[in-house]
Amino acid sequence: MKNKSVKIEEANELRAALESTPHVFLAAFEKLTVSQDFALRKAVREAGGRYKVIKNTTAGKAAKGTPAEPILQGLAGMNSIAYTGSDPVALAKALTKYAKDNPTFTFKAGVVEGRVFQVSQIEALASMPSKEEIYAKLLYVINAPAQKLVTAINGVGRNLAVVIDQGVKENKFSA
Repeated sequence: MKNKSVKIEEANELRAALESTPHVFLAAFEKLTVSQDFALRKAVREAGGRYKVIKNTTAGKAAKGTPAEPILQGLAGMNSIAYTGSDPVALAKALTKYAKDNPTFTFKAGVVEGRVFQVSQIEALASMPSKEEIYAKLLYVINAPAQKLVTAINGVGRNLAVVIDQGVKENKFSA
């Protein structure tokens, strides 16, 4: 059993993580094997997040005053959190995919940018395109008018060259 100073240190570490992280997902799990746990942690790391199994009372105390407080109070059962400071969509996608492959892993709730998300909202978040896809679409929309303008300007010059070439071939121009 851990002594009180170790528990306090763990609670302080968790509190620091919760204060500095705007996106937190709470999940429940039962009977995960070591290989399943390893796969979950790897998926979370690849999505740019961190994963931690939490003690319910420690999480409740550490969450006081943080945006994650509503989802971490009064927990029961075996719980874990996944959190990230970057892209919540990538983490939600990784966790949703893992949950589909392993039914013993289930979502309970989440906090994204200070807003509490329920399970259905997390699944909707996971179906959104990633930041990179959104940026690519935005750049396409911004560049499309410029590309059309360049094509139109090039078309005028090309058409003029075709007309001049036809006139030269048919000897329509006199010297």
